[in-house]
Amino acid sequence: MPRPKKGPRLASSPAHERLMLANMSTSLFMHGQITTTLPKAKRLRPVAERLITFAKRGDLHSRRRVMRVIRNKSVVHLLFTQIAEQMEQREGGYTRITRIANRHGDNAPQAVIELVTEPLSAKQSTVKEAEAATKVAAKDEAAEVDAAVNAAIVEGAGADAVEQAVEANDTDTDVETANETAIDLEKDAAAADSAEAEAEEDADVAEDAKKAE
Repeated sequence: MPRPKKGPRLASSPAHERLMLANMSTSLFMHGQITTTLPKAKRLRPVAERLITFAKRGDLHSRRRVMRVIRNKSVVHLLFTQIAEQMEQREGGYTRITRIANRHGDNAPQAVIELVTEPLSAKQSTVKEAEAATKVAAKDEAAEVDAAVNAAIVEGAGADAVEQAVEANDTDTDVETANETAIDLEKDAAAADSAEAEAEEDADVAEDAKKAE
């Protein structure tokens, strides 16, 4: 027989232990509290709170998961309709264990495990609302910061575009000036070539005249 991992086994076999915890969970949800031994109460607590977590989800899959443990349909209906609504504002701690006097006869430690059905205190509600408001404000502030950053990026891109346009205009002006200067130089070179050609032609004519003499 396999050895249990969490303390001594509460029953003769694992199947018997599961059935015992299921029956105790059914009684707990039906009556709101039960009296049992302290080890059983400690083992029952995570099982019951897990079932309440499934009930708070409220979907069909969660209902089927609960029905695997609790076979009483009326108790399952009570769990999903009333107990889940009472625990809606809580994020855990659905049960409470209170130690009482030891049992007569074998002196076993006893405890009362009960559902925590009272509403949250005003202070706790205020704290939760403040935390929720802080989260919302943080999200809004983050959104504003992102918007400001995006606006700055767009503005910076616009400024860069304007600067590049100005530089391009300046560059185009320089190109036009260079082009005009190049045209003037070409004209001067052409005039010089023409003058040189005329001078050579005059020299040839003079040389022919001398030969004729």
